[in-house]
Amino acid sequence: MPYKQLDLSTPAPVLSWAGHELGPDEARMACNVASLPFVFKHVSLMPDVHLGKGALVGSVIATRDAIIPAAVGVDIGCGMCAVKTPYTAAQLEGKLKPIRRDLEAAIPVGFNENKEIDKTVSNWQGWRQFKELHPRVQALESKAIRQMGSLGGGNHFIEVCLDEEENVWLMLHSGSRHIGNALAQCHIETAKGLAKMAGVKLPDPDLAHFVQGTPEFEAYWRDLQWAQAYALFNRVVMMDRFKRVVEKHLAGGKPMKPLLEVNCHHNYAEREHHFGEDVYVTRKGAVRARETDYGIIPGSMGAKSFIVKGKGNVDSYCSCSHGAGRLMSRNKAKEHFTLDDLIQQTQGVECRKDRGVLDEIPGAYKPIEQVMANQADLVEVVATLKQVVCVKG
Repeated sequence: MPYKQLDLSTPAPVLSWAGHELGPDEARMACNVASLPFVFKHVSLMPDVHLGKGALVGSVIATRDAIIPAAVGVDIGCGMCAVKTPYTAAQLEGKLKPIRRDLEAAIPVGFNENKEIDKTVSNWQGWRQFKELHPRVQALESKAIRQMGSLGGGNHFIEVCLDEEENVWLMLHSGSRHIGNALAQCHIETAKGLAKMAGVKLPDPDLAHFVQGTPEFEAYWRDLQWAQAYALFNRVVMMDRFKRVVEKHLAGGKPMKPLLEVNCHHNYAEREHHFGEDVYVTRKGAVRARETDYGIIPGSMGAKSFIVKGKGNVDSYCSCSHGAGRLMSRNKAKEHFTLDDLIQQTQGVECRKDRGVLDEIPGAYKPIEQVMANQADLVEVVATLKQVVCVKG
């Protein structure tokens, strides 16, 4: 489906790949962003677009000489990692429960941290820059070290999946943990304080921004890049442990050679070249999809997921959706669905089936097939996956 230009009468047009009309709150949020004077060319909305904080989740915002910390969000560098293994479905027979049990033992979830620090973690080059980060996070260094290689909560997950040829894939979703959140909160607060002090009238306080060339911009950009690197490496550490668990059960501990590896952000900002200019591109719940990029678009814990290759669509700033996108809030999902619904919707998946994950029920998300149909001009599907084990954060 090609994009539709929304009828919003904003200085910057809003192009939408969503197959549905925006609700009034969503339309207001899109208008707010598209009205900012530093927004470049147009705003692009992905097929999974839904309400966020300040800006819509599923929006791609290119800006000249300014950046909005709340648009990047508090889980800086959140994203996906996937590995295609040489194993097949037959090798998983009778091993799903033990694999899940060992994964839960190897990778801390929720608020849990690592009790012991891997050498890989302590050797990470990023620790050298920690002293340069925002003064208010300096007391969090040891916590950041202990959380490196942990999943977190919410919609973060670890999955063993099968593709349509019965190949085994390993997939996980996580970000920059507490340290990324803390850094984001510090800078969002600073941006709001500056806007207030300067008497800047914003359509939404969460659209407070930093202007390039100021010390505040430089400090945020430095911390942002560090947190994005932390998130990327966090996924590498977890995937290494994930591989070892699967190798133990499927190959007697013998190391395997991955057939394909993908590690991509979907909450981040980068300096990129678009329409003849260097601009800052913020992807808030969107994946980069240049022709050379592989991406991962997960469904919910009972639905299909997709490994994709980008088509380099310039109007989307070479982007695609980051998932199915929520249909209803977490609280609404808990009110609407029962435990029996969860059990039914996650049939055939070795996973938790308790009230603690009810807000992540597949029915709380948009149908992933529709989301994929709406972005046929953004990506091509390389593999379609269905999970058989799911560990939730």
